[in-house]
Amino acid sequence: MAKEEVRFELVPNWEKCPEGDEYSHEDVAAVACDSKDRVYLHTRNAHRVMVYDEDGNFIKKWGDGVFGRAHGMTIKDDICYCTDDIQSVIRVFDLDGNFQWQLGEPFKVTDTGYGNIRGRKAEIHHNEFVERALGPFNCCCNVAVAANGDIFVADGYGNARIHHFDKDGNLLNSWGEVGTEPGQFHLPHGIALDNDENVIVCDRENDRLQFFTREGEFIKEWTDVLRPTDCTVDEDGLIYVSELWRPAEPGQGSFVHGFPDTDLPGRVTVYYPDGTIAARWGADSENRTAPGNFIAPHGLALDSKGSLYVAEVSTTFGGFRKIPKEETCAHQIQKFRRVR
Repeated sequence: MAKEEVRFELVPNWEKCPEGDEYSHEDVAAVACDSKDRVYLHTRNAHRVMVYDEDGNFIKKWGDGVFGRAHGMTIKDDICYCTDDIQSVIRVFDLDGNFQWQLGEPFKVTDTGYGNIRGRKAEIHHNEFVERALGPFNCCCNVAVAANGDIFVADGYGNARIHHFDKDGNLLNSWGEVGTEPGQFHLPHGIALDNDENVIVCDRENDRLQFFTREGEFIKEWTDVLRPTDCTVDEDGLIYVSELWRPAEPGQGSFVHGFPDTDLPGRVTVYYPDGTIAARWGADSENRTAPGNFIAPHGLALDSKGSLYVAEVSTTFGGFRKIPKEETCAHQIQKFRRVR
């Protein structure tokens, strides 16, 4: 594709959240769009799904009392896949929130050693604590769905593997080990398929994207990435990546680059298919609460018009700098309109 200029502009104050405790949320862990450009927010606090039109007007909510902790969300062919990392399950719904089926059983996890060493002192350890990679699941993070309905799961936090299921939930293959070499992971967090249906993995605590065939064969890696949390691909093959703030705090170091001397602020990067940067914005350490900048980008989605939605776990990460809650609440979801 020709390398056309890629620019976005902020749509100010996009979300019109109704008043009342039954609608409030502190973080938006994930965002997805359906075929009618309705926008679905997987929110924390009450851990529910909230649905808006493309102008940010509230439509409905569902999922109260279902999720242990909202984490990932993908909509494919108007079926909604919601990842619950605390309960280690992926629940599948129709767009009205009617439960269809699920992958995994709540709180049934494989013994990767994750629970055995979580309590060690943060000042001498990193954000991820996995001893060994095993089968599904242990605190799974995100899902990508192929054109034929196959499901790819990034099983991070408590594991270091990618799992490939068919559309009926039968496990076909798994790959990945703990480490920093090709095909190894430290917290595989986000996952997507490019336009050739290669698998893109956000290897978060290794600060890289890894690319694989659908069979799990390593293709390449991109390393000009900061703590990637989620990715998505548009019809032209542009790859959009949300990149999480890496605070200069104990327990927040990269397995590749070590512990930073200064805060590395969150940002969003858009890559051309060859890996060169098409756009990058939001990395302002002194003004991260300003509209259009980011505190803690955690999920993203594109609608049919090319608009980009960025979800943030801003309340959680705002605590590292004691950012006032009224400022973190303004950074739960932002919409950016593509300027052509």
